[in-house]
Amino acid sequence: MEREGSDFWHERLKQLEVVVIIPTYNNGKTLATVIENVRFYSEAVIIVNDGSTDDTATILDSFQKIQVITHVTNKGKGTALKNGLSHARKAGFRYAITIDSDGQHFASDIPLFIESIENEPDILLVGARNLSSDNMPGKNTFANKFSNFWFTLETGLKLEDTQSGFRLYPLHKIELNRFYYTAKYEFELEAIVFSTWNGVRVKNIPIHVYYPPQAERVSHFRPFRDFTRISILNTILVLITLLWIWPRDFFRKLTPTNGKKLLDTHIIHSKESNLKITLAVMLGIFMGIFPVWGYQMLITLFLAHILKLNKVIAIVAANISLPPMIPFLLYGSYFTGCKVLNKPTELEFSNISLENVKQVLEQYLIGSIIFAAICSLVIGIITFGLLSTCRRIKTL
Repeated sequence: MEREGSDFWHERLKQLEVVVIIPTYNNGKTLATVIENVRFYSEAVIIVNDGSTDDTATILDSFQKIQVITHVTNKGKGTALKNGLSHARKAGFRYAITIDSDGQHFASDIPLFIESIENEPDILLVGARNLSSDNMPGKNTFANKFSNFWFTLETGLKLEDTQSGFRLYPLHKIELNRFYYTAKYEFELEAIVFSTWNGVRVKNIPIHVYYPPQAERVSHFRPFRDFTRISILNTILVLITLLWIWPRDFFRKLTPTNGKKLLDTHIIHSKESNLKITLAVMLGIFMGIFPVWGYQMLITLFLAHILKLNKVIAIVAANISLPPMIPFLLYGSYFTGCKVLNKPTELEFSNISLENVKQVLEQYLIGSIIFAAICSLVIGIITFGLLSTCRRIKTL
């Protein structure tokens, strides 16, 4: 791309209401160069000094016309980014480009982000690094692949790079105060997952990256602690995906038109027999109640594939475990367990002990399996009866 003059880029970013945010923590060796390179493209620059203990404060004092947010103590990259993004939105900016202060990113790639939002406004852009580049740390490659896998599972979308800190956020499209709770590196994964869930389009654009030799490298990434936090975060996000996002998206799409189409395609004019359709319904009902909370949908899909049953029907039926139904399913399972084990159904909250909790859990687990089987059988009988009445029976 031809290098235009500084005034050209200043005006272009000003018209698009773009600010550049640089979070920094003890990157005194590279910070000044990063700021100078960024200021070639943008007059609006926010630096978040996240409790640095080196000469960062002195370096920042040498620059004029930049905004500085200072954390007295180190609060983590996630908190630094959230505070920078919140400040930018309150200042009236429409977009914020974030770039790390360790010198790995090239400010000369900023025009790539600008061209992208001119073609597709209000998109969240994540810079995609060349993960096979020289000096790329092995832990970074693994962490990115690990993160990419979970992002795909949680959103259904595939990105080449979900961990890059060189990004562009559409400030008025993201919910900073409502959703984002993490304070460290995992914030950058959480941000794109929640943004995707809220209907913001997320896309990679290729960027350049520089990884200095090991002896010159400054990294605050702590593999064990950070991987642990990221793993905990992904566990929570997957549970939210399975218990809320998938059912929510399914029912959002279940308009009268789509419902009629689903009924017409998968039941009325389906080539499958009444028995196979009934078995798909029974599988979904059973798995929707079976006590594997958070994994019903995945297991249902797997079993429907193995048993060669209609996956759509099975998943629809498994949505019996939607949040409004959960209290009824829990009580039905617990009540069934009590009757099978000949135990009282009353819960004694005044006498809570480990033995008491163990007994209640046992009653629930045993009851849920039996309750799931009963519900599956009853609904299966009703389904088969309706199908036999409403459509021609086909052989299995």
